[in-house]
Amino acid sequence: MAEYAEHPAYPVGLRLTGRRVVVIGGGQVAQRRLPALIAAGADITLVSPSATPSVEAMAEAGEITWVRRRYEDGDLADAWYALIAATDPEAGARASAEAERRRVWCVRSDDAEAATAWTPATGRSEGVTVAVLTGHDPRRSAAVRDAIVEGLRDGSLAAPHHRARTPFVALVGGGPGDPDLITVRGRRLLAEADVVIADRLGPRDLLDELPPHVEVIDAAKIPYGRFMAQEAINNALIEHAKAGKSVVRLKGGDPFVFGRGMEEAQALAEAGIACTVVPGISSSISVPGAAGIPVTHRGVAHEFTVVSGHVAPDDPRSLVDWASLAKLTGTLVILMGVDKIGAIAEALVAHGKAPDTPLALIQEGTTASQRRVDATLATVAERVRAEDVRPPAVIVIGPVVGEGPHKHTR
Repeated sequence: MAEYAEHPAYPVGLRLTGRRVVVIGGGQVAQRRLPALIAAGADITLVSPSATPSVEAMAEAGEITWVRRRYEDGDLADAWYALIAATDPEAGARASAEAERRRVWCVRSDDAEAATAWTPATGRSEGVTVAVLTGHDPRRSAAVRDAIVEGLRDGSLAAPHHRARTPFVALVGGGPGDPDLITVRGRRLLAEADVVIADRLGPRDLLDELPPHVEVIDAAKIPYGRFMAQEAINNALIEHAKAGKSVVRLKGGDPFVFGRGMEEAQALAEAGIACTVVPGISSSISVPGAAGIPVTHRGVAHEFTVVSGHVAPDDPRSLVDWASLAKLTGTLVILMGVDKIGAIAEALVAHGKAPDTPLALIQEGTTASQRRVDATLATVAERVRAEDVRPPAVIVIGPVVGEGPHKHTR
């Protein structure tokens, strides 16, 4: 913990579970500080004649007790810790004096020099709490805190476990392709993995950041032999987990959105192996957004439907009710449908969808290679051929295709 150079502080972590904490003032400072006190399990009393809507919601939810009046002498009785965030300097001074008399550690948002405790910039990453004080420069404290926490989360800051670490298996959604769009938890688990079994559509740039000891397995290159591809992947997960390795199955998008993640979770469960599922940002929403297309928009579309297009509409294996989809007025998002989009468009038109319904194909969405091709149901087959659109691409059908920031900058 860094500290104020003028007045060296003795760093300590307070265990406030079940202990009385008093907060004076219900404004923006209290709104920022209260969630951490609630998370610490403190018994919180707020003394303030008014509060922000967010603070009021905490009181209504029973997370804090709100005494709706100004501070009075005696409010800090039996308190272990006090936060003075009152806008009235005189009330703040009186509350601070009471805290001093009662030997209650007291933070003052209006006068740090008069306080007996300071609130550091804090952050948490999987069991580690980081607290930073850098003198009278809260922005620097926050920047240092953020750098440390981010380093712990993505593995760039070495903080090895010195006690035995329990191996894990995790199905991690890597997001739509941009490595910055994986979740914080997904990135942390990647940094802790011994084995990573990766899909082609996973965020490949993240694999280059892994330490050299990590075994990276391309799921598309697992020798299948007498097994189906998915069975071979399931077996690889089970084999490495039983060997005591920490295993991450890195998948594109979200594991449970056309990702066969449930099949892998079921296979692991049948083998007696617990797994963690880390949701990912689905390409069905993020890729249109990255291309400036909202899947819903007030007054335009109040619903969106996501379907797989990997099976043609006239194929008996298809489970998609294209006739019903053609009647919907909202947005239709199709994944894995580039090579079938001509047949899909014909089916939608045959079931009543207007041929001039706007459509957009976003190829390699959220990556440096992203491009957008616009068409209609009537022209899309030819546009795909002319523009040589290839997978992976997300297809968006509906009036929202004409929306977006570009509409107001023409």
